[in-house]
Amino acid sequence: MTTAPARHATPAAWHRRMASSDLDEVLALEVAAYSFPWSRGNFIDSLAAGYLAWVRHDEQQQLLAYCIAQPGYQETHLLNLTVAPALQRRGHGRALLLDLADWARQRGDAALWLEVRQSNTAGRALYAASGFVEVGLRRGYYPDVHQRREDAVVMRLALRPGAEATIAGHALD
Repeated sequence: MTTAPARHATPAAWHRRMASSDLDEVLALEVAAYSFPWSRGNFIDSLAAGYLAWVRHDEQQQLLAYCIAQPGYQETHLLNLTVAPALQRRGHGRALLLDLADWARQRGDAALWLEVRQSNTAGRALYAASGFVEVGLRRGYYPDVHQRREDAVVMRLALRPGAEATIAGHALD
């Protein structure tokens, strides 16, 4: 299995493509991180569809973080970026995010898209510090613990100078 091009790796951490053999460990981290985690089926389907999926480990092979992204026509959509709760705010999410942006640029993508819970201030701050801008809101996108729905903030990172905001190749007005 090859290691992903990790320009933003540190000597103590690196990442590689996720494999089905990683799923038990990935699912344990997913359940620890979220009240409404992805299912095993979500991960299996993402791998089967050929989505970009990376796991980030330390020197002891401890899983630190992972991401799943869906490549599309001239854009990539970040579906899941998760860092172990005890290891957040140490640069692991940022390293994956920056390498994902580099990967998408190399493919020729114009933009990288994501949704993030409106209440996820740490995630929104990470994305904003990485150059993402808030471009919309998806009302009631996420379930919440009170059996209501929470809005998602839609964010976009322009990957090419002067690239207009687009969804599936159509300019946003």
